Amino acid sequence: MNQLPLFGHGRHLLSTQQFNDENLSDLFALADAVDPIAAGEAVCTVLDGAILGSLFFEPSTRTRLSFESAFLRLGGEVTTTTGFTFSSMAKGESIHDTARVVSGYSDVLVVRHPDEGSVQEFANASLVPVVNAGDGAGEHPSQALLDVYTLSRELKKRDLGVDSRTIAIIGDLKYGRTVHSLMKLLSLHKGLTFKVYSPSSLELPEPIAEYARARGHEVVDCDSVIEAVSGSDVVYCTRVQRERMTDEVKRGDKFRGRLLDKQMLREADALDIIIMHPLPRDSRSASFDLSDDVDDLPGLSIFRQTDNGLRIRMAIFLTVLGCSVDSVKATLKQRPWHAKLDWDVK
Repeated sequence: MNQLPLFGHGRHLLSTQQFNDENLSDLFALADAVDPIAAGEAVCTVLDGAILGSLFFEPSTRTRLSFESAFLRLGGEVTTTTGFTFSSMAKGESIHDTARVVSGYSDVLVVRHPDEGSVQEFANASLVPVVNAGDGAGEHPSQALLDVYTLSRELKKRDLGVDSRTIAIIGDLKYGRTVHSLMKLLSLHKGLTFKVYSPSSLELPEPIAEYARARGHEVVDCDSVIEAVSGSDVVYCTRVQRERMTDEVKRGDKFRGRLLDKQMLREADALDIIIMHPLPRDSRSASFDLSDDVDDLPGLSIFRQTDNGLRIRMAIFLTVLGCSVDSVKATLKQRPWHAKLDWDVK
């Protein structure tokens, strides 16, 4: 991954390590520019005639729909397949052959696959740029991009920058690929302190911690959620990735109760902390995830994260296909229809 070129026009997006300060800033500027489109205040046809091949071989709701919605809102068209059952891979077709064939039908591919490194295989055989929408326990670069974008916006509301902040990261840090990508991307900033907490056997992989430390950041192992959250500016929660665990671990599943709730935040004197989560959130009782009793707290940002996912993924497509802010503005027009809910529910 270290040898990948910087992300830009005509390039695959496979890893957060394809970003530096400059192209990250450019991407965020594009995300700001498409705000009226994402908010449903304007329509855009800048990608008129372009076709997205959306290939999801693993369950997804937010990621798949936001990528597809982003492309459609820019005026493009989408072809899609979900799961192995409905693809020729069920007949034994290789990743190479699938990528070579489908890329001949599309102008850009978005791929999610349960095996780490598989999206790189797609990219190796593709005729068009490939965007990694998650490869097993590997990376999820677009999630990290929207997370950092959201984090910077939430901090800006408090007149704070990202540099020198303290960020608590809690939950499944071993299998949670969003954490791996997030810490790598945040390492572009300066002087961060990561306070990490996970249950036994779900610890942060040492290479991720070393990546951050090598870039001048502090990584502090905490013995409890309260210790991690105390004094932090942000808490980033991840659910237990049971689908990536071995059967033996699943049978001995000890991850019960709540990962973070309002009482824990109260004990940590952190009721105003910025709360983030990549979703989905397991809302079932004792699921060891973020409790919904925090949903009325002022720092809850999880749904703004999903909204920002649309903006970031539009910016990714615009970058890949070489569209500037000016080209977006040239094709903007006010929409003649209104889709917002106009119903006062009592």
